[in-house]
Amino acid sequence: MMSWRKIPMKFPGTCIICNEKIPVNEIGLWAKGLGVKHEKCTQIDELLCIICGSPAGCIRCEFQENCDISNVSQSCICKKCSESKDAFISYQKSTKKKFSILNS
Repeated sequence: MMSWRKIPMKFPGTCIICNEKIPVNEIGLWAKGLGVKHEKCTQIDELLCIICGSPAGCIRCEFQENCDISNVSQSCICKKCSESKDAFISYQKSTKKKFSILNS
Protein backbone atom coordinates (compact mmCIF):
# COMPACT_ATOMS: atom_id res chain seq x y z
CA MET A 1 0.00 0.00 0.00
CA MET A 2 1.32 3.42 -1.01
CA SER A 3 1.56 5.98 1.79
CA TRP A 4 0.66 9.60 1.19
CA ARG A 5 2.96 12.27 2.64
CA LYS A 6 1.83 15.77 3.58
CA ILE A 7 4.09 18.31 1.84
CA PRO A 8 4.11 22.07 1.19
CA MET A 9 3.95 22.43 -2.58
CA LYS A 10 7.24 23.74 -3.99
CA PHE A 11 5.81 23.74 -7.52
CA PRO A 12 2.20 24.03 -8.70
CA GLY A 13 0.54 20.66 -9.19
CA THR A 14 -2.73 19.16 -10.37
CA CYS A 15 -4.85 17.10 -7.99
CA ILE A 16 -5.29 13.54 -9.28
CA ILE A 17 -8.77 13.42 -7.77
CA CYS A 18 -10.49 16.69 -8.74
CA ASN A 19 -8.11 17.77 -11.55
CA GLU A 20 -7.86 21.26 -10.00
CA LYS A 21 -4.57 23.11 -9.45
CA ILE A 22 -2.70 22.97 -6.15
CA PRO A 23 -0.73 26.22 -5.84
CA VAL A 24 2.79 26.72 -4.48
CA ASN A 25 2.96 26.75 -0.65
CA GLU A 26 -0.40 25.00 -0.23
CA ILE A 27 -0.24 21.70 1.64
CA GLY A 28 -0.75 18.72 -0.64
CA LEU A 29 -0.58 14.97 -0.21
CA TRP A 30 2.07 13.28 -2.35
CA ALA A 31 2.81 9.63 -3.12
CA LYS A 32 5.71 8.54 -5.31
CA GLY A 33 4.48 7.38 -8.70
CA LEU A 34 0.90 8.51 -8.02
CA GLY A 35 1.10 12.30 -7.85
CA VAL A 36 -0.46 14.88 -5.57
CA LYS A 37 -3.92 15.58 -4.23
CA HIS A 38 -5.65 18.16 -2.02
CA GLU A 39 -6.12 17.27 1.63
CA LYS A 40 -9.86 17.93 1.20
CA CYS A 41 -10.04 15.42 -1.66
CA THR A 42 -8.97 12.56 0.61
CA GLN A 43 -12.20 12.94 2.54
CA ILE A 44 -14.42 11.92 -0.38
CA ASP A 45 -16.89 9.19 0.49
CA GLU A 46 -18.82 9.22 -2.78
CA LEU A 47 -17.22 9.32 -6.22
CA LEU A 48 -18.82 11.20 -9.07
CA CYS A 49 -19.61 9.65 -12.45
CA ILE A 50 -16.99 10.80 -14.95
CA ILE A 51 -19.66 10.93 -17.68
CA CYS A 52 -22.65 12.75 -16.14
CA GLY A 53 -21.18 14.17 -12.91
CA SER A 54 -23.85 12.59 -10.70
CA PRO A 55 -22.96 10.49 -7.64
CA ALA A 56 -21.54 7.16 -8.82
CA GLY A 57 -23.50 5.15 -6.25
CA CYS A 58 -20.65 3.98 -4.04
CA ILE A 59 -23.01 2.85 -1.27
CA ARG A 60 -24.72 0.41 -3.64
CA CYS A 61 -21.57 -0.64 -5.53
CA GLU A 62 -20.81 -4.34 -5.75
CA PHE A 63 -17.16 -3.60 -4.93
CA GLN A 64 -17.87 -1.41 -1.86
CA GLU A 65 -16.41 -3.86 0.66
CA ASN A 66 -13.07 -4.01 -1.19
CA CYS A 67 -12.90 -0.40 -2.37
CA ASP A 68 -10.67 2.17 -0.71
CA ILE A 69 -12.06 5.36 -2.29
CA SER A 70 -8.98 7.45 -1.48
CA ASN A 71 -6.67 5.00 -3.30
CA VAL A 72 -8.69 3.98 -6.37
CA SER A 73 -9.16 5.70 -9.69
CA GLN A 74 -11.54 8.60 -9.27
CA SER A 75 -12.85 7.95 -12.79
CA CYS A 76 -15.90 5.92 -11.84
CA ILE A 77 -19.17 5.52 -13.72
CA CYS A 78 -22.74 5.46 -12.35
CA LYS A 79 -25.13 2.59 -12.98
CA LYS A 80 -27.31 4.63 -15.36
CA CYS A 81 -24.36 5.59 -17.57
CA SER A 82 -22.83 2.10 -17.38
CA GLU A 83 -26.06 0.64 -18.76
CA SER A 84 -26.27 3.06 -21.71
CA LYS A 85 -25.73 1.76 -25.24
CA ASP A 86 -22.28 3.26 -25.78
CA ALA A 87 -21.05 3.26 -22.17
CA PHE A 88 -17.42 2.47 -22.95
CA ILE A 89 -17.17 5.08 -25.72
CA SER A 90 -18.77 7.70 -23.45
CA TYR A 91 -16.34 6.75 -20.67
CA GLN A 92 -13.37 7.10 -23.04
CA LYS A 93 -14.53 10.51 -24.32
CA SER A 94 -15.15 11.84 -20.80
CA THR A 95 -11.78 10.59 -19.58
CA LYS A 96 -9.96 12.20 -22.52
CA LYS A 97 -11.83 15.45 -21.91
CA LYS A 98 -11.02 15.49 -18.17
CA PHE A 99 -7.40 14.43 -18.62
CA SER A 100 -6.31 16.33 -21.73
CA ILE A 101 -2.78 14.92 -21.41
CA LEU A 102 -4.24 11.65 -22.78
CA ASN A 103 -4.88 13.40 -26.09
CA SER A 104 -1.15 13.93 -26.72
